[in-house]
Amino acid sequence: MTEPAAVCTLNISIEEKGEAAIVHLHGRLVSNVSGNFYSRICQLIPTHRRIILDLADVAHMDSMGLGTLVRLMVSAKTKGCSLELLHLGKRVRELLGLTHLLDCFTVIGEKGVTLGF
Repeated sequence: MTEPAAVCTLNISIEEKGEAAIVHLHGRLVSNVSGNFYSRICQLIPTHRRIILDLADVAHMDSMGLGTLVRLMVSAKTKGCSLELLHLGKRVRELLGLTHLLDCFTVIGEKGVTLGF
């Protein structure tokens, strides 16, 4: 008998500040939650000029999660919206660096960069 797979959850809370939305993510950005994550964030694109993904509490990201970030970035850019990453953890930063995607994203909230709302 096989053991049930561990439940992978991603909690999403959205804080709206004018034309910006700060999306706080808590949990794992992996394949079984990436579709829902993409849908929730895409709903913000038409009504916001700036979407900030706070990744401080993202414990793990797999290739589907990474692909979803890239897909969101492309969707946002085509609609004139910026997608920015805030509080990258060590593992997420390493993943973006290994895949040469770190330079594709705007990373804010570190090294003296302010949010400027």
